[in-house]
Amino acid sequence: MIVVADASPLNYLIQIECDPLLRELFGKVLVPAAVIEELRHPAAPSPVASWLLHIPSWIEVRAVSARPDPALELLDLGEREAIQLAQEQHADLLLIDERRGRLEAKRRGVATTGTLGVLLTAGKRGLVDAEAAFERLISETSFRAAPAVREGFVKQCGEWRRRKD
Repeated sequence: MIVVADASPLNYLIQIECDPLLRELFGKVLVPAAVIEELRHPAAPSPVASWLLHIPSWIEVRAVSARPDPALELLDLGEREAIQLAQEQHADLLLIDERRGRLEAKRRGVATTGTLGVLLTAGKRGLVDAEAAFERLISETSFRAAPAVREGFVKQCGEWRRRKD
């Protein structure tokens, strides 16, 4: 499975110590160089800065070979490169949180999920307590989710937990 990640899911999963879930779920994750540079921002949270000092071996930083796509210019550089890399690599999945980026990726036929999708998938597989991770995400980071998204996440966790029991 080929998976490409944008900065936001990496940032948040690192902060709540759930980034190893990516290796468990996908094996290897491709990350565009611009995403690594975004994560290196001077205001990055300390767990992210520490992670960057020892990037895990299952992260593969890749350069985008295509010229910048003018149709993506409304997105930030990391999102643009993540979408382009996903297309170049014929990725099975793009990890991206930002709404405009997700919509553009889907318009181009690239399957997407975000931070919450990773937590749900890992929770269903018994790799993490998804609700506890979600609470950390909301309380310990700048992650924002509309009330309907929060309710939907908790509802989905409850549904698969009931099926499991």
